[in-house]
Amino acid sequence: MEPSSLFWVILLTFLPTLELRASIPYALLILEMDPLIAFLIIILANIILGEIIFYSLHTILPYVLKIKIFERIYNKCVKRIQKKMHKHVDKYGTIGLALFIGVPLPGSGVWTGALAAFLLGFKRKEFSMANIVGVLIAGVIVTFVVVAGIEGFSLFVK
Repeated sequence: MEPSSLFWVILLTFLPTLELRASIPYALLILEMDPLIAFLIIILANIILGEIIFYSLHTILPYVLKIKIFERIYNKCVKRIQKKMHKHVDKYGTIGLALFIGVPLPGSGVWTGALAAFLLGFKRKEFSMANIVGVLIAGVIVTFVVVAGIEGFSLFVK
């Protein structure tokens, strides 16, 4: 695998709303990477991304919110995410957050999950567990769907 291919796979993984939902199909369909290698690289990158976001929210956000426009945008996003997540987190806690991160749908994933964990007061250890489990769930689902699609399509092409 070329370093430039690895760069693009990781870049896709780091983009909000795309994350592994885009990078796994790209790696398997376009780059024709080995599914296990792609899975491992992308899962690791996505887990690291979640940790970076969660850490950054605690360390950088207080300085960013001193700028009024960012404070307004943040407050708008906060209310929406708290409303969306609160009932699930109250009922299911860390498992609920893991499932939220793990469902490979738009609006879920580590970007939103890390922000929700921050806003709802998750401790770093709780978030890390939810992050790892959620990313593994999403990775398994997306990899399975793409590999099954490739295999199913190849039956029709032969």
